[in-house]
Amino acid sequence: MLDRDPRSTRMRIQSVALELFAEQGYDKTSLRELSERLGLTKASLYYYFKGKDDIVQSLVDDLLTAVDEVVDWSRGRERTPENRRELIERYAKAIRGQGTPLLRFLMENQPALRVHECGDALRERMRVLVDFVVDPRDPLPVQLCGRMAFFALHSGPMIMSDVEATTDEIFDAACAVAVSMLPDDDGERPSS
Repeated sequence: MLDRDPRSTRMRIQSVALELFAEQGYDKTSLRELSERLGLTKASLYYYFKGKDDIVQSLVDDLLTAVDEVVDWSRGRERTPENRRELIERYAKAIRGQGTPLLRFLMENQPALRVHECGDALRERMRVLVDFVVDPRDPLPVQLCGRMAFFALHSGPMIMSDVEATTDEIFDAACAVAVSMLPDDDGERPSS
């Protein structure tokens, strides 16, 4: 049963859609299945969202808003080791706020997002963030470590899902690993 508050109902639809997308993938999830799981008619579902793409766009819009704050913070800042760490920590906080189900959806549904408008927007933001962290003059292993820092943040919650730890503990660990992969002043990855 859905709440009478339209915002609450939209959030419930988004949540259940993420569950279904995680279970069977974006392409294999139908609006009929979504409406059945919610206990709604398809017509009621269409009142809130035009279709699956609209649901995905709404989910990614929230993430884009959080990521845009990090991008805005980075503009005009020097690419120092401290600022690189700060960017990773801010980005980690932004994606943590969106939750593991959305990260899982984004990681597992890359083919669907390649053709979706919101996928382009996410890729553009990621290019800005990666460009801030990765100096193309650094040796390739150092550049790879900078890129892998973002992968640690994105995939950490999925990789660690079978570990006995809270979501916050896992996000904290992913952030610590991501920061440890960043280069120091000399363009070298810090030693442990």
